[in-house]
Amino acid sequence: MSIASLSRQKAPPPGKAEAAPRDRGRSRVTLWIWGFLTPTIVLYGLYTVYPVVASYWYSLVEWNGFEGEKKFVGLRNYQEVFADPLFWNSFKITMLFMLVVVPLKVFLTLFAAIMLNSPKMPMRTLFRTALFLPVVTTTAIVGVVMQFIFDPSSGPVNELLRKFGLSEGVNFLGGSSTSLWTVCLVYIWKWFGITLIYWLAALQTVPDDVLEAARIDGCGPRQLLRHITLPLLKPFLIIITLLSLESALKVFDLMQTMTGGGPYYSSEVVEIYIYRWAFAATVPQLGFASAAAVIFGLFVCVVGALQLLGVRAAQKARGAQ
Repeated sequence: MSIASLSRQKAPPPGKAEAAPRDRGRSRVTLWIWGFLTPTIVLYGLYTVYPVVASYWYSLVEWNGFEGEKKFVGLRNYQEVFADPLFWNSFKITMLFMLVVVPLKVFLTLFAAIMLNSPKMPMRTLFRTALFLPVVTTTAIVGVVMQFIFDPSSGPVNELLRKFGLSEGVNFLGGSSTSLWTVCLVYIWKWFGITLIYWLAALQTVPDDVLEAARIDGCGPRQLLRHITLPLLKPFLIIITLLSLESALKVFDLMQTMTGGGPYYSSEVVEIYIYRWAFAATVPQLGFASAAAVIFGLFVCVVGALQLLGVRAAQKARGAQ
């Protein structure tokens, strides 16, 4: 072939010549991404997705977890769960716990966030750090430590009460009238910092120019809070409240280490009820426990749906402002 014939051949367009290496580069990047994601996907599937799916199957059988044979019983486990008064007692305690801790935590953290957001507040960074420290502490360790703190004979709380002559000793965790409320207070203290961070982030969205204009017009701190700051925080109130509702349903580790659901089932939430039938019983009833877990899981899904609706409502409210 002559040089003239070679010169007459059309050269590939520049765009197509560069596209092939670029596509190969993207394919390699995609393979690397999936390679790094594969361990997470496998572990999540084995330890999260599979147990959830298996619970639905186990809820339809009678099985103690030791024998290989599983007897299919259909919806009988669900009927027994609904007929068990202790299940409804645990459900009532779960709802009571949620209705107590969520409003207290949301509004106490809002008050603390307003104070710590003020530049006039001395050592506010130190206070923020101190309030957030319990969040990063393992919940089970917190529960064990609280057993010593509230010990009726030698705990520092009862020692302080005796010192001031207020009481000769209160069994905070061993009394049916005090155990649940004690765990409520510890739970609020434990997760106070994370909700505080939510509110501090929300307060950063309040425009400074609006606040400055209101100050020029003669508004004082209370008027600024009532007429500007709080109305602008309403969308965040919805989101933070729903997040707090969902997190209040996950109290197993703290309740189990502090009270174990006692005394006399006075602090037994649904999670401990499930644990008791699945692992703590003399003869475990995994089918019965799975049915209770499925029922509670559906309730959590309802709370999640409410959270989604709340987020959308908050977005609309935010866009309307």
